[in-house]
Amino acid sequence: MDFSPPDSEIIAHGADIVAALRAIVPDGVVSDPAGLAAFDADALTAYRQKPLVTVLPRDAEQVAAILAYASEHGVPVVPRGAGTSLSGGALPRADAILLSLTRMSRILDIDIENRCVVAQPGVTNLAITRAVEASGFYYAPDPSSQIACTIGGNVAENSGGLHCLKYGLTTNNLLGVEFVLMSGERMRLGGKAPGAGGLDLLGVVCGSEGLLGVVVEATVRILPKAPATRTLLAAFSSVPDAGQCVADIIAAGIVPAAMEFMDRRCIAAVEAYSAPGYPACEGVLIIDADGIGAEVDDAIARIGDIARANGAEVREARDEIERGKLWAGRKAAFPAMGRLAPDMLCMDGTIPRHKLPAVLARMGEMAQHYRLGFCNVFHAGDGNLHPLIIFDTMKPGEHDRAEAFGADILRLCVEVGGVLTGEHGVGVEKRDLMPVMFTEADLAQQQRLKCAFDAGGLLNPGKVFPTLSACVEGGHMHVKDGRVPFPNLPRF
Repeated sequence: MDFSPPDSEIIAHGADIVAALRAIVPDGVVSDPAGLAAFDADALTAYRQKPLVTVLPRDAEQVAAILAYASEHGVPVVPRGAGTSLSGGALPRADAILLSLTRMSRILDIDIENRCVVAQPGVTNLAITRAVEASGFYYAPDPSSQIACTIGGNVAENSGGLHCLKYGLTTNNLLGVEFVLMSGERMRLGGKAPGAGGLDLLGVVCGSEGLLGVVVEATVRILPKAPATRTLLAAFSSVPDAGQCVADIIAAGIVPAAMEFMDRRCIAAVEAYSAPGYPACEGVLIIDADGIGAEVDDAIARIGDIARANGAEVREARDEIERGKLWAGRKAAFPAMGRLAPDMLCMDGTIPRHKLPAVLARMGEMAQHYRLGFCNVFHAGDGNLHPLIIFDTMKPGEHDRAEAFGADILRLCVEVGGVLTGEHGVGVEKRDLMPVMFTEADLAQQQRLKCAFDAGGLLNPGKVFPTLSACVEGGHMHVKDGRVPFPNLPRF
């Protein structure tokens, strides 16, 4: 993957930039090489680059001051949450300020009456549920990294998780944000009450991958825990049969709370890692149904019948302890696979559910072609695939083959009517594949949107867009106090 060379002039003024940041955040600037090494990558560890400097603000005022300074001096800024992005969304640049928001980690308001929580961006996803579970509530989006990933990063990437099939992604559970523009201007979008009128700018911000501004506060919806939850484990002797079972359950009008798939390689790795009690088979589906008791009983009976009709052996978790073990095993899939090889790529593409059997078969053929190990673990209910490709970057050619394998998987997702990403974002990982899904006109329109927020192209440069044009090339004009420059000139 090619990256643009860093701006040597900015690097030459590094000491001045560090001094300016220390004036804004006296106790939160990291500039020594050893300290910066801790920030040289996110969870896409195939790429590493130390930032010019890392700054850790404590509040929105400091974030605004940092962005205003960077805007005035033309210094790029890369926002970062917990660094759990699997797409390289927070990959630093040698000529950019890395803006780490982990010290902004306070829950500001728990409003049970209005069923929402207001949190700073560095609050972890799981901490929101922990804060309200004693009142019988929880926060629905639950990425596998929920113990570490932060709500600010979740907003930037529009994160999902095991339960997004029924309860939606972050965008479906986000009520409002406070947002800082590159100029340092602070703005509020939405609030505790959903459905504000006007353009859906909150929808624009959610999933914008740090290209438009920096979230300094998020208001999220919390939900009451369901009165009843039951869990089935369906074991299949054929992966395509498991894929067909998923399609049949959804076609029957059943919406499980979660429906997750793991194949034989992943099952073996997880059993060796944490022994959750999965059977030896070609693939398992773990399926949650929740709601009122009678509704759940009916759903579990129907799901079990459909699974058996597709050749599965079905068992139900007997109690909460067994439920917990089944789901803990699923959430341990990534670390378990990480024990099999030094390096791993976790892909993220989404396909129509009825294409699951064919796509799973094609990925098996690709693995043989590229001579690399891989496993399938994914959110089956919404067709969000997460193939894990394992390799050793120290072995000649393996890294390149792993990237080519992953790119072919994502091209296949688009070929069958799906999309490049389900919940990990584009970042640098899928940047060069954007033309597979979007036309040149599509990408030009998306860049115009970025220009409306960040005319200098200083926020998270090098991500999402395969080529980034200067805003002026797209007809962008700076408008101040309602006036455009040279208003007497004809414009087209």
